[in-house]
Amino acid sequence: MARIALKNLTKRYPGSGVVAVDRLNLEVANGEFLVLVGPSGCGKSTALKMIAGLEEITEGEVEIGDEVVNDLAARDRDIAMIFQSYALYPHLTVFDNIAFPLQIAKVPKSEIGERVLKVARTLQLEDYLARKPGKLSGGQRQRVAMGRAIIRQPSVFLMDEPLSNLDAKLRGQMRSEIAQLQDRLGVTTIYVTHDQVEAMTMGDRVALLKDGVLQQVDTPTAIYDHPANTFVAAFIGSPTMNLFRAVVERRGLGDGLLKLGSHRLRLPASLLADKAALKGEGVTEVVVGIRPEAMDDAALKPAHPEDMIIKAPVFLTEPLGSDCNVHFSLDAPPLKVVDRDTLEQIAPNGESGVAIARFGARSAVRSGASAHIAVDCDRLHFFSVLSGAAI
Repeated sequence: MARIALKNLTKRYPGSGVVAVDRLNLEVANGEFLVLVGPSGCGKSTALKMIAGLEEITEGEVEIGDEVVNDLAARDRDIAMIFQSYALYPHLTVFDNIAFPLQIAKVPKSEIGERVLKVARTLQLEDYLARKPGKLSGGQRQRVAMGRAIIRQPSVFLMDEPLSNLDAKLRGQMRSEIAQLQDRLGVTTIYVTHDQVEAMTMGDRVALLKDGVLQQVDTPTAIYDHPANTFVAAFIGSPTMNLFRAVVERRGLGDGLLKLGSHRLRLPASLLADKAALKGEGVTEVVVGIRPEAMDDAALKPAHPEDMIIKAPVFLTEPLGSDCNVHFSLDAPPLKVVDRDTLEQIAPNGESGVAIARFGARSAVRSGASAHIAVDCDRLHFFSVLSGAAI
């Protein structure tokens, strides 16, 4: 096992001038499972390849353990990489695919047999050792690829979207298996994905990239509850956070008022207490973020304060069994994230935007009706209109 430290890690492609990774500083603790997540083209796979020695570093350093490995060949870095494509040898059996790294290292046959059987038991592949990859399911092939990585007993695992080729049900199963396996083995792991569900369910910590720049790194819960900016807020969560331009008005140190289109919501003083930009008296233009689960059918919350309820027309409901996504119109300027520090208004001034709430399964609200929506104002998020940074 080994820690990994990235210091001002940069990848700039000559000629085009494209900066794929921009001064990335990140430390992964010994035995930690860190997920590197972001949209396609954000630089996460490039960063992983620089750690692995498969991509030349333009600037900065990669440390594995206490050693700077910039000038070490990939084979000398004591890492094992698991790819999206499995990269198995089709003419070899499962046994020989798993054993291949030991055979190359000329490990004695008796030791190879023992180690392959141990890995096969761990991955529930004992009954498939004589088969070739073509006779296996996608999930079984991915287990074989993992077995080949595990058997080397490396200090570091690097995983580049290993579940992308699997169907949704199998992805869910493999997410759990990989997380449990990493926990048992205790090997330092960096896992790259564009899937925020994988990031939130697997990692000890999550690092979110956009345009090669690190946006935030923290535990999944902390990133969800305290996004650093509008990009993080919009990327993490499904359905995504609703973002609207709004105004906060405050007189003294008491409760505040959120002006959201024609709606007025009371903001508890406790919510505003730790937000320097909203302290004291005055009117502040903000971007307000409301997660769907921070809203519910007011009919299911009879004690909810009247000054924290929105009345709005519903145009679509999506029953999901355990709950229901409710799409409704809100006459406040809706915003979308264009890049890491730019917001764009979706609808012209005066036109209604679209918001999504997650109602409980017992809600009787249906399309075409007006809903009374209870907003949990303690769970609102506020961001700067100019920078998108959290307030």
